[in-house]
Formats: sequence, structure tokens, C-alpha cells
Amino acid sequence: MFIRSHISILRERLENGDRAFIQVIYGPRQVGKTTLVRQFLENTKMEYHYSSADAVPAGNQTWISQQWEIARLRIRKNGEVLLVIDEIQKIDNWSEQVKKEWDADTLQKINIKVLLLGSSRLLLQKGLTESLAGRFEATYMGHWSYNEMHESFGITSEEYAWFGGYPGGAELLRDETRWKNYIRESLIETSISKDILMLTRVDKPALLRRLFELGCEYSGQILSFTKVMGQLADAGNTTTLSHYLQLLDTAGLLSGIEKFSIRKIRQRASSPKFQVQNTALISAQSSSQLDEMRTNPERWGRVVESSIGAHLLAHSLAGDYKVYYWRERNQEVDFVLSKGDMVLGLEVKSGRKQNLAGMDVFQKTFQPNKVLLVGNEGIPWDEFLKVNPREMF
Repeated sequence: MFIRSHISILRERLENGDRAFIQVIYGPRQVGKTTLVRQFLENTKMEYHYSSADAVPAGNQTWISQQWEIARLRIRKNGEVLLVIDEIQKIDNWSEQVKKEWDADTLQKINIKVLLLGSSRLLLQKGLTESLAGRFEATYMGHWSYNEMHESFGITSEEYAWFGGYPGGAELLRDETRWKNYIRESLIETSISKDILMLTRVDKPALLRRLFELGCEYSGQILSFTKVMGQLADAGNTTTLSHYLQLLDTAGLLSGIEKFSIRKIRQRASSPKFQVQNTALISAQSSSQLDEMRTNPERWGRVVESSIGAHLLAHSLAGDYKVYYWRERNQEVDFVLSKGDMVLGLEVKSGRKQNLAGMDVFQKTFQPNKVLLVGNEGIPWDEFLKVNPREMF
């Protein structure tokens, strides 16, 4: 299962490997990063020191050095020690401090292995590429797939489409009101306040929150930022909205999928297709419940399409492919996957739409390697959720 497979990776890289790289695990909140590490530490024979920066003041410039010194004291027992720091991105200038300590140990041949965890993809990637280039090996832990949620908690495909892939809320699914409160307070609010507003300059936090709510409401739909501004009381400008959408994306909440085009400039200038990264973000803010939603084909079709989109995005980082949409006038293809020179078109038909003209036009225009239909008369949508998109290339 999900956690066990990642524990195997940690054992291979930390217990059996040498001190070649700093190991980094990153991904959205509530996907099991801390649980993974704690389970690994409970069963490892390595001497270790674990600490979290979650409650440490961001401006504390000596905290990382203090944790390193504790690890150095423990290394005398068996010649090596593992230093684990959770929520590393909470410390200002963290990557420079880690680089300083790591390089000092390298020079003096001190065998401290380092494992860093973080939930802000933007700040982690910036620090890794700017300060720790050549010194780290990263593992992305995304939202849980249908296979993982089904194997761990026995949820059905319909439950997965509605409740999404947050393992922490699985025990609350029979009380949907309680589950929605958990997702809103412990996940959405924490991600926005701690992973965005506390770590990044945001001049209009109310606007960012409203953009998130609007993006969840219109998940699976294409909206220009000009139209978005028309629905927001304090709209700012398109550049501000685009920046805020990027912040929501790196926090594992909401993405703006770009239009597929051979020309990169046209991709970046396109209107985004809003896509939640986990369908729990839609249902937690909805007044409807699962049983009611399933009786409305139009609304349920949008939930299913968003579930497929979230599935594609969740695998895209590890699978090294890009997710787009395509539309020209009234012709549209829901998702386009691109990896190297390979292009795949994907249309989702779950009872909401029947017109396949867009697939025909897309195929004639771009001659993709594959065009797939998910849903009616195609691959059943619940079967598609079991497929790793990387396997389609």
C-alpha cells in the first residue's frame, strides 16, 4: 500500500544507502508524510533525532543548527545518525542553513543522514534548486489514489469521487457533516493560513480565499480571469489572480490547467480550466451530500470529471507528464496529456455530455498518439481511476 511502499524507499536510501544525498519528502497536507516517517522510525535500528519546525518562529536563525548539534552528539554511539526535520519550510532561509551544516559535515566526514519534510512545494523547490542543487533527492507524496483508499479503507468508487483521497478523514465518512467540518477546518483553512499566508506575501488574503472557493465551485470549467473578476467583489487584476492561483496550486489545493497548444506562448496566455487537486475540496463546501448528488446526472457528471482530473494531476509530478485541456470555438477535449513528443487526448463522458465532435477535430489537428474515451461507451470511469496514467504512454 501507499505508506508501505514509501517506507521501503526510505529503508533503501537511508538504512542501506550511503550519505550521498539529503532526502526530501514533500506534498500536500494530510497525505501521510509525518505518519510515514514515524512508522519508519519506529522500526528502524538507526539512531535518530526527530524535530518539527511547525511551532518554531520563522525568524529563529539558530534552530536548525541546534537540531544538527543534537544529532552530532548522538552520532558517537554507532558512527551514524539520522536527522529528521518536519515542516522545514517554516524556517526563514532554511535551505542556506541546511547547506551550511551539510557541507560542514561533508568536509569533516561526519556521517549524518538527513531527511526533510515539507508541505509547501513552492518554497521547498525554490530552496532545493537555489541552495541545495546536487545535494538532495526528492520524493513527492501526492493525494491518495482510488486504489490506495480502497485497499486501506474499503471505500467505493462513488465514495472516492465525492470524498476524495484524504486518508485522515476516512474514519468520518459515515458522518458527512463531521467529515466536512474536518476538511474545512483541519485541511483547507490550515493549508491556506499556514502554507500560503504565513509563508508568502499575499496583499489581498480575502481575494485569495474567494478565488479558491470560486475555483472549487467551477472545477472542470474554463473561465477567463476577466470573467472571474466579474464574480469577485475585490478582484484586483489578472496578474494578481494568476499569482494567487499558482500559490493555491503549490499548496495542493487548486490548479489552473492551461490550454494545449504547440506554441508555449499561447498555452500561458490561455484561460485556465479550474481543477481541484482533491474532490474533497468540492464536497466539503457543498450543501449537498453524496446520496443527493448521485441523483442529479448533470452535477454528478461534473464531480466525476473533477475526480478524473484530480487523478491525472496527482500522478503528473511523479509521472513526469503535463496535463492540459483543449478547446477551439465549440469543440473541446477535457484533458490532454503530454510527455516528451507523445500526446494523449482524453474525453470524459459520464452522462453529462454526449458530443464527441471535439475528439474528432483534435485528432485531425494534432494527430495524437492516443485518444481515449472515459465513461459512456468507453473505459468505465471507475475502472480508469484504477489506472496509473503513466502506463498509457
